[in-house]
Amino acid sequence: MSRPPLPPFTAETAAQKARLAEDAWNSRDPERVSLAYTEDSIWRNRAEFISGRGEIVDFLKRKWARELDYRLIKEVWTWNENRIAVRFAYEWRDDSGHWFRSYGNENWEFDDAGLMRRRVASINDLPITESERKYHWPLGRRPDDHPSLSELGL
Repeated sequence: MSRPPLPPFTAETAAQKARLAEDAWNSRDPERVSLAYTEDSIWRNRAEFISGRGEIVDFLKRKWARELDYRLIKEVWTWNENRIAVRFAYEWRDDSGHWFRSYGNENWEFDDAGLMRRRVASINDLPITESERKYHWPLGRRPDDHPSLSELGL
């Protein structure tokens, strides 16, 4: 299975890869998201270590059961050959109605078929009020005309 764009990445293809990842994560569909990763993909997400697509799906189901009204924006920080570093911010609420903005960085490494074989994520959560939210599009894909992280000053 091939997952274009393929390495080696350029500025354009790295940005395409990041947007495709953002779109998939904003779908909140664990099965769909998992298909971007190798069967034996290895993750570090905060302090959790995940290995393989099955664990990825299980992790994402738990994540989106807890992080409600999830909306994410990713932006390429840098790239080289088969690696991309992105920064991101997402907004979500818990089941008590408390809002958060989670900020982070991810380091991605891809195989020759364009599947991610390694994902290392560092994430911090900031409690926000509902009036401080910046992401108001309907759940799903971020509209093309919505501001980026940089444009939002994040």
